[in-house]
Amino acid sequence: MDGTRIGRRELERFCARVFESLGVPAEDALIAAGVLVAADARGIPSHGTARLGRYTAGLRSGLMKAAERETIVRESPVSLLVDARGALGAPVSSRAMSRVIEKAAASGIAFACVRDSNHYGIAGHYAMMALERDMIGLSMTNTAALGVPTFARQVMFGTNPLAFAAPADREKPFVLDMSTTVVTRGKIEVYERAGKPLPPGWAVDRDGRSASDARTLLRDMLSREGGGIVPLGGDTEEFGGHKGYGLAVMVDILTGALAGSAFGEAVRDTDASSARVSHCFAAMRIDLFRDAAEFRRDMDAMLQALRTAPKASGAERVYYAGLKEAEAEERAEREGIALSGKAIETLRLIGKDCGTEFP
Repeated sequence: MDGTRIGRRELERFCARVFESLGVPAEDALIAAGVLVAADARGIPSHGTARLGRYTAGLRSGLMKAAERETIVRESPVSLLVDARGALGAPVSSRAMSRVIEKAAASGIAFACVRDSNHYGIAGHYAMMALERDMIGLSMTNTAALGVPTFARQVMFGTNPLAFAAPADREKPFVLDMSTTVVTRGKIEVYERAGKPLPPGWAVDRDGRSASDARTLLRDMLSREGGGIVPLGGDTEEFGGHKGYGLAVMVDILTGALAGSAFGEAVRDTDASSARVSHCFAAMRIDLFRDAAEFRRDMDAMLQALRTAPKASGAERVYYAGLKEAEAEERAEREGIALSGKAIETLRLIGKDCGTEFP
């Protein structure tokens, strides 16, 4: 079902007013709202305005600091280490990625780590910031431990998403934005809200068997009773589960360990809010290697070839990473963002609680 469509700017303004009512400065409120709504616009509701309730709870509990300003711990022409000091993840991350892009413009390539931060939305948002400057962008974050190592049955690392964005010319950019587990917690929450059983192969229960009850799984992961989401490839080596496991740990190294912050099972959610987490960002100028316009033309050739590959029996289209999301975003700009009746009712309640009317 398509749902009711709400204008993107109206939804952003509503979320920004909610953040401001909780003490978030206007500039940061707009950034945080924009990142949340961007997820809905790109067809990723698990990371969109459905998270607003956890943000408001986090701000009220003090786990998310409404008006805290990040500090720079270390800096060089090609690197940056930022202490977010518990601030909202999206504004801190947007500023960090902007600085990375400026450093890369001067030096060719740059990296940043952000520690003691909070949920930053979709990883692809920050990787895509590099595209307008003819750069390749990278973004990743660790999360609360929700993933189970291959052959284990206890959470030891997060869903640890990573994103990679590369520009094209006439084709939509290539934007790989993925968790390193089979699904994210947000997807589990979507099934829990809908009262639907989980598909086989997404997660294991406290005994290491395939989990089907979303509510029980979410409770057991939070309380560390056992069970969790399996790595990309599944819970064994047969289909490469150990590779997803390795990618998840790689993200933890580049975010938590490199930033001198919490990692692995030490990153924990609370009943009210998401855990304090760490991020890593990078940007690289394409013209370090070749003419950027020529690269974009080759990207067009590659992506068009993928998009027009012979379809499997019964398939309607062939996509490449980022194409579905780009098309969803274009539709959202034209027609508004689709929200379910339940999502709208939740946002109305949040708005009423914060003294702002839902559009």
